[in-house]
This record gives sequence, structure tokens and C-alpha cells, in this order.
Amino acid sequence: APHEGIGQLAANLFEKAMPAARSFDAIRSQAFALLGLVPYLQVQPDAPAARALRDELAEALFDAYQAHACDDWPWWEDTVTYDNAKLCHALLLAGQSMGRTDMIEAGLRSLHWLMRIQTAETGHLSIIGNQGWYPRGGACAKFDQQPLEAYALVDACLDAAAITQDSAWTQSAWWAFRWFLGDNDLATPL
Repeated sequence: APHEGIGQLAANLFEKAMPAARSFDAIRSQAFALLGLVPYLQVQPDAPAARALRDELAEALFDAYQAHACDDWPWWEDTVTYDNAKLCHALLLAGQSMGRTDMIEAGLRSLHWLMRIQTAETGHLSIIGNQGWYPRGGACAKFDQQPLEAYALVDACLDAAAITQDSAWTQSAWWAFRWFLGDNDLATPL
């Protein structure tokens, strides 16, 4: 925060919001909460309520992944829908924060798969569209690709690079970012 007052206000709001996150059943809601909890704990390491919530949500997200994922479909659901890389990203950050290599490996595996299924034959990012999504056993929808998908991939890949120290993830982040610059299905910069 630019000054202490804003930081304190943000911390107070965060602490007031934490109990509501315990009621999140949707995996994306759990992932978004984790993406806030992990950096919060980096700044406030002595926050037992936040640590307990992080652990609870991370376990729930990981359990959901393990219950559904298989070799050819390393995913949480039978349909790949929206803001997909945030699921992988949350599992990566939670795994790193908790010292859980099993979570990190699952996050990397699902992120790699997500990138593979969204790679066009010409090699550019071709985001799953929201006009049909990508059902297991079906085809990826091409229409109504959303920019938040490319952003989520960039963000997840950059943290994957930081966690693994593998520069290939940095190159993957650039690959996803180029979607905005015209390396997309329409060859049109946004």
C-alpha cells in the first residue's frame, strides 16, 4: 500500500471477509480465496486464522482435483469453462506456501495440460470460448474467447517459473501474452 492507513484498511477488510470463504463450495471461489490468502500470509505470517483457512481451502481444492483428474483429463470438472488457469495457479501457490510438492506437481500438470489443449495447430494460444466451453470428449468452443483467460495463463506461468526456476514457464507466459498482441485465431491485436 502507498501508506500505512490504506494497508491497515485493506487488512481489516480482508480479515472481515475471511469467515465467508469457509462457505465456498465452488472450486473457483476456493481458488480465488487462496490466491488472496497466500500473499496475505507472506505479509502477515503470524495469522493463524488465515493459515488455517488457506490449509482448509487448499485441501478442498486438491481433494476435488484428485477425485476427478485422470491421466488424459487432469482437471477438476468434466467441462473446462472459464478463468481456468486460476485453478492451477491457486494449487501451485498453496502447495508452495504449505511445502506440499504433491499440490505443486498437480498444479503444474494441470497447467501444462491446459496450455496444450489451447494451442492451435499453428502454435498460438487459442482460448476455449464460452459458447460451449470444452466438455470432456467434445471439442473446444472457438467463439467468445475472453481476455481474462490469457491473463490467467500469464499470471500462472510466471508463478510456475518462480516456483520451479524453469525458464520454460517464462516462455509460456510470453506465449500467452502474445495473444493480446495478435498471436490469436484472428491475428488481431486487442
